[in-house]
Amino acid sequence: MKVIILEPKEDFEVPVEAEVIKPDEFAGLTIDEIESLKVHEGNTERELGELFDVEGETADDPEDIEIRIAGDVPNVKYIGHAMTAGRIVIEGDAGMHTGAEMEGGELIVKGDADSWVGREMKGGKLIVEGDAGDYVGSTYRGEWRGTKGGTIIVKGDAGNEIGEWMADGEIIIEGSVGKMAGIHMQGGRIIVKGDADLWAGAEMEGGEIIIMGRAEDVLPGFKYEGVTEVDGVPGTYHMFVGDHACGPDVEGKLYLNSALNPRP
Repeated sequence: MKVIILEPKEDFEVPVEAEVIKPDEFAGLTIDEIESLKVHEGNTERELGELFDVEGETADDPEDIEIRIAGDVPNVKYIGHAMTAGRIVIEGDAGMHTGAEMEGGELIVKGDADSWVGREMKGGKLIVEGDAGDYVGSTYRGEWRGTKGGTIIVKGDAGNEIGEWMADGEIIIEGSVGKMAGIHMQGGRIIVKGDADLWAGAEMEGGEIIIMGRAEDVLPGFKYEGVTEVDGVPGTYHMFVGDHACGPDVEGKLYLNSALNPRP
């Protein structure tokens, strides 16, 4: 695999929108051509090479390219947007919409990630080694088609409304999450290894949410079904089906660790 290194020339104060930072765009280009790719710094169009030092070896196939961003880029948005193959490693913090609409390949954030990481993801693997903001694997505002595939792993904590409108795929949060995890969820699986704040599974109609820590409460639209085991997850769990606020035939499943949460 050929490695292309991007090193930011400064700490960006104005947000940078850089959908072009992905193996799909870099494939088949020379380093000079990569430096000439267009990004936006605020409302100003810039060339990538004006903002980043670019060096390394290129390849014709995105599967053969690893992009390595050497440093924190918390104000750079859309890194890896809709990427289909290859690898991106961000050696620090990442900005909003990292991995949005990702279809394949692997994206690793060594630090923290801002909101909407993995938004509307379709495939591939996305790993955040620090914390993540709100809306992990969710939709963007006004949209109702969420994550459809792939795997998102956050090794720290995550914020509110993770997996909003999620249809398929898997989200694993190794820390705790904020409010309304899995809101409007239609399918797929969310595993929270830590605790969950209020209203997990609000208005979900399908899929599974597994809370391995403590849950703040269970919404009244869920029906208790007893204690059970969950495939691939250690321990036993109180199982709830809902959210019946959405109708009588919903099939969403909410599991709460029976050792840490009182019997309903």
